[in-house]
Amino acid sequence: MARIIAGSAKGRRIAAPKGDRTRPTTDRVREALFSALASWFDTTDGDPAEQLAGLSVLDLCAGSGAIALEAASRGAARVVAVEHDRQTAALIEANAKDARLRVEVRAARAEQFAGAAGEAFDLVFLDPPYEAEIVDDVLTALVTHGRLAPRALVVVERSARGAAPVWPAVFTDVWERGYGETVLYFGATD
Repeated sequence: MARIIAGSAKGRRIAAPKGDRTRPTTDRVREALFSALASWFDTTDGDPAEQLAGLSVLDLCAGSGAIALEAASRGAARVVAVEHDRQTAALIEANAKDARLRVEVRAARAEQFAGAAGEAFDLVFLDPPYEAEIVDDVLTALVTHGRLAPRALVVVERSARGAAPVWPAVFTDVWERGYGETVLYFGATD
């Protein structure tokens, strides 16, 4: 069972869906991710519960909601978790309630949510099943439908054996970090 690593809900357990419906981001990768985010947003010296203060965060293909919960624990102003499986979405809501964190959960497909008009986000995390081939389409939809705030950061989690995302031209700064079988791809807009 995973735990929230830092912030206001540090140490709280995160229940994962039963069976093999999801592939949760490991604690090690989450810790590295949020360390990189604190560096990017220049909040490494601040209180962990305030590291994402003022930011709106979108977690697509949220699974257990570990990324969304971690973002809320670290002070994100608004957190939306999108998970297509209704039972798993209900589990994210239960995890948020248990941890006393504000996370809005939407039972929808990542492609549909990204492709609908709506608010723009400062930080987007996309972690579809490794075999799913939706990453490039979701990235394009986020740009086309105005789902990215100015100077947004998008992080895509993929298998080290898979192909890197094809970033739309609006992403002017891209880089990657590998963690064993997992690669995090980062893309920032101007």
